[in-house]
Amino acid sequence: MKRLKLTVLIIGFSVCSVLGQHESHMPKSNTKNHDSDTSTMMQKHSGFHAFSLNLPMNMDGSGTGWLPDNSPMYGYMMHYGHWNFMLHGNVFFRYNNQDVTKKGERGADLWDVPNWFMLTGHTRTGKRGLFRFSAMISLDYLTIGNAGYPLLFQTGETYKNEPLVDRQHPHDLFSEMSIAYSYALSEKSDLFLYFGYPGEPALGSVTFMHRPSALFNPDAPLSHHWNDGTHITFGVITLGYRINRFKVEISNFTGREPDEKRYNFDAPRFDSWSGRLSFAPENWAFQVSQAFIKSPEWLHPLENVRRTTASINFNKELSTTNSLFLTALWGLNSAEKNENAVLLEGGYSLNRLALYTRFEWIQKSSEELDLEQPINGDPLNPINAFTLGFNMNAIKLAKTWLVFGSHATLFTADEYLDDLYGKNPIGFEIYLRLTPLKMEMMN
Repeated sequence: MKRLKLTVLIIGFSVCSVLGQHESHMPKSNTKNHDSDTSTMMQKHSGFHAFSLNLPMNMDGSGTGWLPDNSPMYGYMMHYGHWNFMLHGNVFFRYNNQDVTKKGERGADLWDVPNWFMLTGHTRTGKRGLFRFSAMISLDYLTIGNAGYPLLFQTGETYKNEPLVDRQHPHDLFSEMSIAYSYALSEKSDLFLYFGYPGEPALGSVTFMHRPSALFNPDAPLSHHWNDGTHITFGVITLGYRINRFKVEISNFTGREPDEKRYNFDAPRFDSWSGRLSFAPENWAFQVSQAFIKSPEWLHPLENVRRTTASINFNKELSTTNSLFLTALWGLNSAEKNENAVLLEGGYSLNRLALYTRFEWIQKSSEELDLEQPINGDPLNPINAFTLGFNMNAIKLAKTWLVFGSHATLFTADEYLDDLYGKNPIGFEIYLRLTPLKMEMMN
């Protein structure tokens, strides 16, 4: 296994190195044509895609994932020499109450500040090469606490060596520290290599924090660990190849989820594998992926998971001020049982108002919900959650919006959980959000 991992790394860097040497011997006519094509693309999109000189940067998602090519971008663009930089993020100043009707025993409330900040930079290397880095941090540990924020029926990771249940874990200070090199074989094809410590493997849809349909919502999906829960992985290598609007990737990464020490770097293991196929025609982004994840849970070190995901993203600019963002995804965790999750998510922006919604159906075991024993003889508990909310751009501060927002979530589960959660508990949140303005891309 170690030899195979080393082979993938050496082959990836060797191919990129050989291609980099090849470009200096390219015929001048080919180089000239490529420069012309690249120049046209720069004028059209005002920047490069993170892993291609010939794709719009609007397709950049999280890790190496793709969004539709008309996705809005929110951030601050900066230039220094031959480098292009972009800084973006989200900060929510929030009151969160996960059982406003006080029907159950598991709801809680909290004043907190979920947040993340990301800096990316890229520069051309030669005629066909592109080097890129990404650094993402979160101060959740300070602004939320190590026990995370209340979120009914949410599960994943630990606190004080106990499973976090009905709470969303805080993200690590270093959520991504990655570098990547891509090489344009032609205008229609690229080869790239990505390394992150931490980083995100080729698995699942674009992470919820970077999906246009989820940007308005401060909450992680209940299906987070059925789809994009590996977005903070301490050690990942991805080798990818693009042809036109198709992309195939393979990743070798650390299967274990981050530990409770949110400011450290966990030991890399490189013991898990994933593969992903993506297709992104105009306005759409499709992906299917599968992974073998070794020992993801600290409390269950002998349990491995096979994860399968499929997702669809769709964006549509209805007018100069109206946009629609939709996501549909399915995730399956296979270990001792097969646990499914389905998410439907949408956002609609109109001038200074944005409406958003999310529906989830997910199967969680009694152990996942920290129940002493299976209830009603059924080891899987179907959970439903429906969220409806809004954002209103209130005050413009330089190139930043101060946004007022709120949402409510209705949870439903089988009646045998009513003693713990109450019948159809309701969560309510109200918040102020700081977010960069939408970047105006050149046509």
